[in-house]
Amino acid sequence: MDIPARILVYGAGPLGSLFASRLQQGGNDVSILARGERLAQIREHGIVIVDSLTGVEEVTFPRAVVALDPEDAYDLVLVVIRKNHALQILPALAANRHTPNVLFLMNNAVGPDALVEALGEERVLIGFPGSAGYREGHVVHVLTGNERERAPVPFGEADGHVDGRTEAVARIIESAPGLMAEIRSDMDAWLKYHAALLFPTLAPCLHAAGADNYRLARTRDLLILAIRGIREAFRVLGAVGLPVTPQKLRLVQWVPEPILVPVAARLLSDPMMETALVRHAAAAHDEVQHLIGEFMALARTTTVPTPVIDYLLTLYGPDAPEIPDGSAEIPLHWSGMLALMAGLVASVSALAALLRACGRRGR
Repeated sequence: MDIPARILVYGAGPLGSLFASRLQQGGNDVSILARGERLAQIREHGIVIVDSLTGVEEVTFPRAVVALDPEDAYDLVLVVIRKNHALQILPALAANRHTPNVLFLMNNAVGPDALVEALGEERVLIGFPGSAGYREGHVVHVLTGNERERAPVPFGEADGHVDGRTEAVARIIESAPGLMAEIRSDMDAWLKYHAALLFPTLAPCLHAAGADNYRLARTRDLLILAIRGIREAFRVLGAVGLPVTPQKLRLVQWVPEPILVPVAARLLSDPMMETALVRHAAAAHDEVQHLIGEFMALARTTTVPTPVIDYLLTLYGPDAPEIPDGSAEIPLHWSGMLALMAGLVASVSALAALLRACGRRGR
């Protein structure tokens, strides 16, 4: 595949719109599949993107189409829609045999088997958009990369190998201003840990805080439950043989609660969380429910107990009571803190002994 590539972006939500806009700016021949009100908006206004941090606006006019026909030929189809909706369009994707590469940029808690079964492994790539956004009217507000700091788009082959096709798709992504391809051999594990971090854990806590990230940040009980739920979810994935991915998520496993809770509170009180977390959770309740179901089906294949997650899921129902703002009744676990302090004392003692030995040798 040489640039310019012929690309179809399947889905005209906030991130589908972002990818269509940026890929067209990169000199590609881009179509975007849209329907109803969104189709009319694109045909009248183009795709209007506003950077949530800088306020910079960009407008592009990719071709708007209403369907993927069996005889259409694209170099690449980007599927940027909710997981439950993506499963519904697999027959249309399978019927089109003239497009060799379909990259699914979406949440996925159970792996690529359904995608591969429908399309064949030779056509499927999996990844994650790496940006966030929401739409107000015809204007899309995004948190994404720019020329100074590009947003990574992690993706890879369904089985983790890397070949010329993978690298060609990476070059297409790299052509988009502000985006950076990140080829991964562990994309399936990456997506499962991302799902574990958010859907059976943080999403119910946010719901119990009235979909208010600031309230969640100041409600210690919910932060503790989120952290303990995430650790349970990570143990589930470990039980099915998946190492923590990416490695920075290991901090959630070993950093003691008295340290992790205030760090989580600070992260969640960042105004950017409204775009990155709250808006999507509010707009995609159906996808959140679907992904919770996927993850819990995976959990039930293991013997890992999930009492915290089970409780959190009772908080996600439409009639579930909210947790009081600022609630701090659950005691913190200090055991990890004691181990950390013991480790620091041992390190300091060892350093002191080393310095004393060096001093004796220097006499």
